Amino acid sequence: MTLREKLNLDYEGLIANGPITIVAFGDSVTHGAVGAGEMDYETVYHHRLAKMITDKWDYVPINVINAGIGGITAKDSLDRMEKQVFAHNPELVIVAFGLNDVNGELDEYLNALRTIFSRCQERGIETVFMMPNMLNTRVVEGTEERFVGYAHVTAEMQNGGRMDKYMYSAKELALEMGVKVADCYSKWKELSKTQDTTLLLANYINHPIREMHQLFAQTLFDTIFAEGEIEAKEKESTMYRK
Repeated sequence: MTLREKLNLDYEGLIANGPITIVAFGDSVTHGAVGAGEMDYETVYHHRLAKMITDKWDYVPINVINAGIGGITAKDSLDRMEKQVFAHNPELVIVAFGLNDVNGELDEYLNALRTIFSRCQERGIETVFMMPNMLNTRVVEGTEERFVGYAHVTAEMQNGGRMDKYMYSAKELALEMGVKVADCYSKWKELSKTQDTTLLLANYINHPIREMHQLFAQTLFDTIFAEGEIEAKEKESTMYRK
């Protein structure tokens, strides 16, 4: 069953089919990283997304599997798909890579995404490619000393167009393969016209501040339900039944 089909399961349907499972498959942002050495699993975008969905359709529980690992790339995540993604039999997989992949070769990134999307499609799993935030555009005071050198590198990748090339190439690939795209990156680009987006990064390099995870969650929600929201059925009683 699809996520949309499961949202309005009744009592018997829930017994037969169980709750909704979403796997968030990505890097440090998915993992829950904010400031240097700081994790927050409550504010992360997929936690917010689950709450947004259950605020509207609250009878069927949603279990979110956090399959994010800080510092990892799409290519280095291929071998963990069976145990960390497919073993959970998800209705939806959110694919969220790019922030680390930009340090490597573009072809490696695209080939890895192609493999991830294909494996999900072969299993009939709804898949959304969530594009990440922008990198820093400048090196600011307060950047952790050990990361200052890397902050100069990431700023050049953002300002020089490398990040744009990687992100929009990945978007093009996803759309060609029929994968839904939550284009958060373009929203960050739009914000950058009027705001210093480096200050929206908790580590001043690549980890969004807590509040910006709402942008990810809202964009995912709008993408998942782009065909229109589901009319909620009358709520089931949760009391004991003879």
